[in-house]
Amino acid sequence: MTRNYTLFSVALFALAASGCQQNIAAETPKSEAKVSSQGNEEKSMKTETATFAAGCFWGVEANFRQIKGVKSTAVGYTGGHKDRATYQDVCTDTTGHAEAVQVEYDPTQVTFQQLLEVFWKNHDPTTMNRQGPDHGTQYRSAIFYHSPEQKAAAEASKKELEKSNKFSRPVVTEIVPAVAFWKAEDYHQQYLEKRGLSSCHTQ
Repeated sequence: MTRNYTLFSVALFALAASGCQQNIAAETPKSEAKVSSQGNEEKSMKTETATFAAGCFWGVEANFRQIKGVKSTAVGYTGGHKDRATYQDVCTDTTGHAEAVQVEYDPTQVTFQQLLEVFWKNHDPTTMNRQGPDHGTQYRSAIFYHSPEQKAAAEASKKELEKSNKFSRPVVTEIVPAVAFWKAEDYHQQYLEKRGLSSCHTQ
């Protein structure tokens, strides 16, 4: 009985192994065909990066996360001279960093121009190194461009805003090249969302 059971087990294992190999062989062409047929869709899912500073990065991130086409966001520190900057470093207002949000977006669903509109709408670009009660160079208004196209779009958008006379004071937003972006500590990521809040300052 034991010998028959052993032979049955061996046969069952061999059948299972054979079936697994057949499944792999059968699925491989399907998988390849799927990739091929979805080539256009994959191209549309290629993301681009935009980086904005507009005061308290908690609220700035929350605003961009609501936009269709924005695939991910991260808050962090950029534009300064200290490597691997931390929140404590930046709070000294001596590192030159700005609190910023890095946005990964699908350009087929939302354009950089539309992201600029969100940026201008959700902060006061006329206050030097200040947003609401937050003071310091880390709270400055800035656009860190990642390409010549982003630079041109940002400059044109800023000029258009200035000509609109929406603000009585000059727009002081910096438009500068993107440099090293140091991701902020985990507890800062999606801070407002985690706590069910909608804003971290008043304009």
